[in-house]
Amino acid sequence: MLGFGVFQIPQETTTQAVLDAIEVGYRHIDTAQSYMNEAEVGKALSVTAVPREALFVTTKIWLSNYGYEKTRASVEKSLTNLQTDYIDLVLLHQPFGDVFGAYKALSDLQKEGKIRAIGVSNFNAERLADLIAFQEVQPQVNQIEINPFHQREADLDNAKSRGNVQLEAWAPFAEGKNGIFTNEVLTKIGKKYGKSPAQVILRWNFERGIVSLAKSVKKERMAQNIDIFDFSLTPDDKAQIATLETAGSQFFNHDDPAAVDRFAAYVKARNI
Repeated sequence: MLGFGVFQIPQETTTQAVLDAIEVGYRHIDTAQSYMNEAEVGKALSVTAVPREALFVTTKIWLSNYGYEKTRASVEKSLTNLQTDYIDLVLLHQPFGDVFGAYKALSDLQKEGKIRAIGVSNFNAERLADLIAFQEVQPQVNQIEINPFHQREADLDNAKSRGNVQLEAWAPFAEGKNGIFTNEVLTKIGKKYGKSPAQVILRWNFERGIVSLAKSVKKERMAQNIDIFDFSLTPDDKAQIATLETAGSQFFNHDDPAAVDRFAAYVKARNI
């Protein structure tokens, strides 16, 4: 339920960051082909004293690797990068391009045992419903932006209604936007329990049944982020957090046609 994300962690510091995260208690590590640090995650997995079967490792297929054969080949490369015989969870990173061909490859690789679970990322309710309706294997996860400013209640209800797809929150802290770490509501709630606004956010997601993927390169912050199991939020706490909803992404809207243009440009710019 608590994952350590490595998005935007430089290659030269990723291995130590992952080792630190594992040492403080994380067992769920989230990376992606487009983060360009799979190999560094793999190095950490190869040297940690924690057995592989005790760890849950996620990666994501980048758009340039969509399509049945390309996706299969890219998973083999990810297996090599991660120095593992299987990946616990593989997601389609974006809802554009040859989604169905790529997803069929993941479902076949799951049957072959190279992937334990499969899913998607950044799929809205309609795209998730479409995939579930017309694919043999249901996605087990949808990883989307979820934070106090973009709470995604409708997406949570939709995911639960369609075979209980597990939601995961990327950017649970909104990458620090809008003063989230000094927010008056979150700070006030945190003071009641001796917790930080970040811990309040992670506990809020946990109580909603949402997996949170938190990133930090500071070991003390990693330990703080995982220390959320000794308090509970009241209905009033949750009602106060609900007032922070802004009904929109803190980054960009995947439903906007401009998002397609944006990711098409990323594909051309990134050699993955």
